[in-house]
Amino acid sequence: MATGDQNDIFNRLKALLPPTWFDSNSPFLDGVLTACAQALAWCYSLYAYAKLQTRIGTATDGWLDLAAYDFFGKNLQRAAGQSDELFRQQMKISLFRERGTRQAIIDILEDLTGKTPHIFEPQRPMDTGSYGGSMIGYGLAGGYGSLKLPYQAFVTAYRPSGSGIPFIAGYSSTPSGYSIASRGEYASQSMITGSITDAQVYEAIAAVKMEGTIVWVRLQ
Repeated sequence: MATGDQNDIFNRLKALLPPTWFDSNSPFLDGVLTACAQALAWCYSLYAYAKLQTRIGTATDGWLDLAAYDFFGKNLQRAAGQSDELFRQQMKISLFRERGTRQAIIDILEDLTGKTPHIFEPQRPMDTGSYGGSMIGYGLAGGYGSLKLPYQAFVTAYRPSGSGIPFIAGYSSTPSGYSIASRGEYASQSMITGSITDAQVYEAIAAVKMEGTIVWVRLQ
């Protein structure tokens, strides 16, 4: 017997009645109280469910998606088939994520794509190198700096490695043949789930970059 279930509420209701009004064995009274307890148990379960949805740490189902929309708008959406716990962890990371720094862009792209981006800031000596200094080599390290590009950065982001569409052969491959029995078939983009779109990469960078700066993004 758990708090709020039918048996618990039944015993609570029966305990409120004066002991001299009814016999200890009263099937008609028990029937009435059982019906009331069943309805009240459903109300209690609804209350318990609603209570869970008031906090990100306990929210479930569509309520967790609604909380994500309240905090992040369309910048953070649940991936296809993603569980509540994984999506909740992703939300918590995004809530307390570092922002407004170079490292913030690196962190969010590593989380999103699994690959470390290359960032070049034309006004940052550590990126450009310096004549007579270290970290510079024509065609090998460093790059041309410019004071005419203030508050700008060039980011090369790498798309995540995909696995294609499982169990479907490629066009003109050995196990696939046009109009014959095979595992080949016409495929569409909608058949690929869990992939990261280019738009999501752009949105991720825009969400953490410092305001007033320009970040040029190249996808590879």
